[in-house]
Amino acid sequence: MKIIILGAGQAGATLAENLTGENNDITVVDMNAARLRRLQDQFDLRVVQGHGSHPRILREAGAEDADMLVAVTSSDETNMVACQVAYSLFNTPNRIARIRSPEYIREADRLFLPEAVPINHLISPEQLIIDYIYKLIEYPGALQVVNFAAGKVSIAAVKAYYGGPLVGNALSSLREHMPHIDTLIAAIFRHDRPIRPQSSTIIEAGDEVFFVVASSHIRAVMSELQRLEKPYKRIFIVGGGNIGAGLALRLEKEYSVKLIEREQQRASDLAEMLHNTIVFHGDASDQELLVAEHIEQVDVFIALTDNDEANIMSAMLAKRMGAKKALVLIQRSAYVDLVQGGVIDVAISPQQATISALLGHVRKADIISVSSLRRGVAEAIEAIAHGDENTSRVVGRAVEEIKLPPGAIIGAVVRGDDVIIASRSLVIQQGDHVVMFITDKKFIPDVERLFQPGPLLP
Repeated sequence: MKIIILGAGQAGATLAENLTGENNDITVVDMNAARLRRLQDQFDLRVVQGHGSHPRILREAGAEDADMLVAVTSSDETNMVACQVAYSLFNTPNRIARIRSPEYIREADRLFLPEAVPINHLISPEQLIIDYIYKLIEYPGALQVVNFAAGKVSIAAVKAYYGGPLVGNALSSLREHMPHIDTLIAAIFRHDRPIRPQSSTIIEAGDEVFFVVASSHIRAVMSELQRLEKPYKRIFIVGGGNIGAGLALRLEKEYSVKLIEREQQRASDLAEMLHNTIVFHGDASDQELLVAEHIEQVDVFIALTDNDEANIMSAMLAKRMGAKKALVLIQRSAYVDLVQGGVIDVAISPQQATISALLGHVRKADIISVSSLRRGVAEAIEAIAHGDENTSRVVGRAVEEIKLPPGAIIGAVVRGDDVIIASRSLVIQQGDHVVMFITDKKFIPDVERLFQPGPLLP
């Protein structure tokens, strides 16, 4: 596939890294020559220096015969105009744009149309992060929850702790503990290394466990791996930007929400916009303010400013003063692994959220959803099985007969309204939504080939 990526920032660079090893022809466009040199030194791709929405630059990047344009520059307006130019001048068939401003997102249904601004797929990082955090609040104790097949089935990640009935026991005992609930342990990460789960595998405290289950049973499976936490009630948000304000708006009807913002005018604006959220003007590193606002009673402290260091330090302070959980937004991917799992419970990377959404549109075969797991180490996909026994490597075959690459596991099949947790004897049918977990992303092209129908070689 010939793909042009506009923007060599973190999102553009991470996307290029994900796609260059998958037999794609990648060209990256950016104004910054140093960024482009770094990318060219690391990966097998072309670079073009210039303004991404200018026709001459797009022509030089190969827009005349490109399959896809992915616009992830730091400017919403540049991304929109680039999609317009690619559509009008070059008839580029697939146009994806990252749009951050809520002003545009609110009008998306009427704005992003072929006759208006012709964007095929809109990626809104702020909304993706709000959804991500909302799921973590919905399932206290989870590290990540990803939904597939219109929310019918989920992959969830939790850390195993003493007190969970399965901890210290073999996976085979899970069926005895929950005879009426079907689930599958898709992967276990122990000391940051993946372990392929077997019935004899003993769950140890500290294991990071990924399981697949019908969404209605997530909490039941979590209760096997740790003592279930009480539902959260009191939420404290730091930072009144697009993400903080959007999250408060999403939460304020169900939870007691407080939000602290450093800029006086922004705090005043938020106080008018939010009806059930208490908004403060102040600094989250002010110990006296945290004491006055009873930080020790807070269930979740969520730091969402655009300053990684400020987020980390305020969260550490809040935890030391008694906040039960700390979630932190971290822009620099190098920081994410450093801080998560210690004082900070969950580190959230906006780049990984963006990349997950982008990969769902870029993957080959009929792959309709992609989620980056474990900060980009693993991946979960939802693919639709097409064809028959003569044209498909999966349709009409039992799971045990399908030649899966190393580290890949079929977790569940959604057939109509039914969620079927995978077993060795399950036969894949035409039209099934197949949810898979892949611990080594270098095998993604092999998984894509499995789901691409065509004449099979003898």
